Amino acid sequence: MRITLAQVSCKLGDVDANFDSAADIMAQGGRESSDLVVFPELFLTGYALGKVDSDVSLSADDPRLMALSAIAPETDALVGFYEDGLGVHNYNSAAYYDAEARVHTHRKLYLPTYDIFEERKHFSPGQTMRAFDTRQGRVATLICNDAWQPHLVFLAVQDGARVLLVPTNSSQSRFPDKYDSRTYWRDITVFYARMYQCYVVFVNRVGDEGENLRFWGGSHIVDPWGKIVCQLDEDKETVVTTEIDLATVRKRRREVPLVREARLGLLAREANRLAEAGGDA
Repeated sequence: MRITLAQVSCKLGDVDANFDSAADIMAQGGRESSDLVVFPELFLTGYALGKVDSDVSLSADDPRLMALSAIAPETDALVGFYEDGLGVHNYNSAAYYDAEARVHTHRKLYLPTYDIFEERKHFSPGQTMRAFDTRQGRVATLICNDAWQPHLVFLAVQDGARVLLVPTNSSQSRFPDKYDSRTYWRDITVFYARMYQCYVVFVNRVGDEGENLRFWGGSHIVDPWGKIVCQLDEDKETVVTTEIDLATVRKRRREVPLVREARLGLLAREANRLAEAGGDA
């Protein structure tokens, strides 16, 4: 499987310009025989939506989204945007498209509202965590802060995912000595790849939004042994295509059968017990 990491900036609130940029990157992916281009979180709209006066939300079936993969019919796209949920809810979403259809939409489940982040003001949390089938194999999406919830990774892998796609808007913190997001992310992705014996594809954006948001890049891919097999520079727009071997996931899981020993019945019983004792539903 050939994956293109689109570590790029975007223009806050300028959906048309961001679509143009996405189209150029999809064309590059097609020229490089990529199977999938992964864009950062909220790429089509930008992150600091509280600073945008106009409504920049999109339907997941917007014709412009549906057309992206048609630019390079053999190249799929995972694109982040502010989704109009066609009701009272809007979502921080990342949708997966192939040349024929929208394959899956993941709506961010855990919305940070701390430090410089205020997502719960703008989005409703999603309600499902699903792996899904693509032309290359079964994958799952976790948007940024979702990946800081280990149980979501567990659910994705138990649902059959061999690749975790993690589009991100990770910014430098106002408290870098206490909260080193670079180290956190590197530790998290290596841990998940090693313990859940899968590929982890982390795609962070670059660029600034306002005074406080400075996105640092550092996109990378980790293999099922926990080895970083592709690493992009920090703070630099870069579009890179690299190849991964999905057969190594099955090989690794045969060697050390961690994933198949989940004991889902046990976990369901204990989770229900904790929920009934007053846990957050």
